[in-house]
Amino acid sequence: MREKPSRNLALDLTRVTEAAALAAARYMGRGDKPAGDQAAVDAMRLVLNTIEMDGVVVIGEGEKDEAPMLYNGERLGTGEPPQVDIAVDPIDGTRLLALGRANSISTVAIAERGSMFDPGPIVYMHKMAVGPEATGYIDLDAPIADNLEAVARAKSADVDDLTVIILDRPRHQQIIQQVRQAGARIRLITDGDVAGAVMTAWPESGIDMLIGIGGTPEGVLAACALKCMGGEIQGRLHPRNEEEAALAKELGYDLEKVLNIDDLVRSDEVFFSITGITDGELVDGVKYFGEGARTHSLVMRARSGTVREIIATHRWEKLMVFSEISYDRIG
Repeated sequence: MREKPSRNLALDLTRVTEAAALAAARYMGRGDKPAGDQAAVDAMRLVLNTIEMDGVVVIGEGEKDEAPMLYNGERLGTGEPPQVDIAVDPIDGTRLLALGRANSISTVAIAERGSMFDPGPIVYMHKMAVGPEATGYIDLDAPIADNLEAVARAKSADVDDLTVIILDRPRHQQIIQQVRQAGARIRLITDGDVAGAVMTAWPESGIDMLIGIGGTPEGVLAACALKCMGGEIQGRLHPRNEEEAALAKELGYDLEKVLNIDDLVRSDEVFFSITGITDGELVDGVKYFGEGARTHSLVMRARSGTVREIIATHRWEKLMVFSEISYDRIG
């Protein structure tokens, strides 16, 4: 029999996202996306392999022949129970980091083995996400105006009180127009729809709803976070072309089905961590101060519903004694 997670692995995951953020934040504004991503990946893999778990990456970055990315199917951890699925995004918002813009974060999630949705070849998904107050009020098949009215009722607000976050893409022009016609406010973002989805469940962000087509892997990560926070996400797979649609159907994917949060992550044994790389609505970015740095993280567990906010100070003179990661400098 497989051993289910019992201890709070989320606290272990905080070390993972802190490490990735500390390594990646050195590249803020330097215009080098690959270098920042590489630093985050290396740090994340190193710390994940210290956690007592038998983990398999379900949501990763790249395939095995593109290593050292964290590829789908890679095994991480010490190899001891519990057996878990892992979803990673070492940098959600790589371009944001390279340009020194807000809301670049590092994220990782763990759930009971076999419980995370595997998107296969389908890179994109049409998504709608809300926080706890509006859970049960959204319907991906309903008109956007109807959804906005339902969310407003759930939050005892008017539609023009709501703020909707949408990726700034040409494909979203019709959605943007419908939201404007309904009267809601819009926050357009260039990247980072994991952060955007999580913002809907974080009252201090001021975001009420996420709508639009974004990454399917990011949808699974967002589902893990929202399950911990009591929010809701719905999604429908969105093939990029006829060839991708045909392949998905051949592999048994239902392209018409609305996937709910339990389809995206079936277990309640879910753990999630975010650490800020650059400043944003969810978390502050890494702050260096010569002798060390400060990080800001959110760490959560679905079974207990606990969301912890962790502000940590890292001292190079202590950390670098046993760390294999050059947090105190680039390279």
